Amino acid sequence: MAADPKQPSGWAGVDVGWVIVGTIISGMATVGLIGFGLDRLVGTNNVLAGIGIVVGAAAGIYIVYLRYGRGDRDGSDRT
Repeated sequence: MAADPKQPSGWAGVDVGWVIVGTIISGMATVGLIGFGLDRLVGTNNVLAGIGIVVGAAAGIYIVYLRYGRGDRDGSDRT
């Protein structure tokens, strides 16, 4: 017997969790690699890479907030 597609499963929100984690990690990796490249050009010792990772994490968290954290003005959640 097939499962009823109208009933939510126990794994209903897992995909959103993975999207959030992936967004934050992608921000850290992208801006961190830009900082790493700038470190090589400038000649500093991984200072800009560390700053890039922190800035990338903050940017990823902000993007997650914009996508999933804000509710609409009428009080309903945005999806």
